Amino acid sequence: MNEDNVILAMNAAYYQAFRSGDGDAMAALWAHAGATCIHPGWRPLTGRESVVASYRDIFANAGPTPIACTDEQVIATGDFARVICIERIGRLALAATNCFVRTQEGWKMVHHQASPMAKETSSEPAPRRVLN
Repeated sequence: MNEDNVILAMNAAYYQAFRSGDGDAMAALWAHAGATCIHPGWRPLTGRESVVASYRDIFANAGPTPIACTDEQVIATGDFARVICIERIGRLALAATNCFVRTQEGWKMVHHQASPMAKETSSEPAPRRVLN
């Protein structure tokens, strides 16, 4: 599997963990160093413990979430990659950035940020693209 597909698989695992409300699966995705996260409407979180705890809190309060990821674009440079995409939760669409770093354990998530979109320009999802 090429690196871009590995990164897309990690991105898909993030959304699967979110959909299922699986705190352990979510924790396994995150890097041990440099983790940051900005949930919509939240203050920025820094540090793996704070980030993982935020997901456990979300899952405890909301349970599994019907979230989908579309329009993924991979931008990879060396040991750093980001996926920009659209998160869909019901009728809500959020623009999201998921960043990954290559570690000794493989690719791990190091940053997530999602923000509401003012207006979508298309109702059709864009084709998946890989940018290098």
